[in-house]
Amino acid sequence: MEYVIIAIFVVLVALIVANVRIVPQTHQYVIEFLGKYKAVWDAGLHFKIPFVERIARRITLKEQVIDSPPQPVITKDNVKMQIDTVVFFKIFDAKLFTYGVVNPINALENLTATTLRNIVGELELDNTLTSRDTINTKMTEILDEATDQWGMKVTRVELKNIIPPQEIQQAMEKQMKAERDRRETLLQAEGHKEAAITRAEGDKQAMVLAAEGERDARIARAEGEAKALLLAKQAEADGIRAIVEANPTLAVLELKKYEALVNMSNGQASKIIIPTDTVEAVKKDVLFTETTGLGDATKQGKPAPVKKKEDPCCD
Repeated sequence: MEYVIIAIFVVLVALIVANVRIVPQTHQYVIEFLGKYKAVWDAGLHFKIPFVERIARRITLKEQVIDSPPQPVITKDNVKMQIDTVVFFKIFDAKLFTYGVVNPINALENLTATTLRNIVGELELDNTLTSRDTINTKMTEILDEATDQWGMKVTRVELKNIIPPQEIQQAMEKQMKAERDRRETLLQAEGHKEAAITRAEGDKQAMVLAAEGERDARIARAEGEAKALLLAKQAEADGIRAIVEANPTLAVLELKKYEALVNMSNGQASKIIIPTDTVEAVKKDVLFTETTGLGDATKQGKPAPVKKKEDPCCD
């Protein structure tokens, strides 16, 4: 009897231990009682009634990512391309996620593909390539609204790759090359223009500086000549003043005149005409005559022979 009791006790303990559940953080368990929804277990320790309760689904509340394969999409201008998307979502209601739709992940993938076709079908090729943000925003709004009844919230949708046909890619490459060539030509033209303008401005400044330098040189030269002339006149005035202060005699003045005449005659092909009154004045100046040895302009001739009177006695 004792063995039976021990066996029953061991079985009860095993059942209790087997039905103890620990729900991890950021997880939820959906519990059914006899096949009917009963509750949602949050993180923590829980006990499940054996044989009548079961865990219908284990759900993670973390944000999840669906990387959809490339989908064939036709634009408004009948260009077929391949576009793949990345959808970010998380579960906010475990009950709706469990009972709202069969295979909700697959349902979200199909809804993403159809929504993408609808949006891109209203756009042309160029708009599709340049409107990634617009497409992402529209898809996020549509998917988020549609998945509310599935207990899911779509947080972001991103277009991963847009792959146009090969001939379209080649045409786009040629267009981009032509655009780059055009920009290069414009940049070179702008560079030549700026260089020509800079060179012209440099020549202009050089001419202005040269003119200013020539002007300053002429001014400096004129000022130097004026200053030299002024100094010469001042020296001449000082000499005259000194002579006046010395109160020279008439003989000294006449001598200075003569020295001036001598200096004037030192030049080549010089001819001096002396007025008669000047010669007469020189003659009258005894001091000048003694100093220079000048006398009358003509030499004294031999005295005339005295005629002897005839002696009447001798006739």
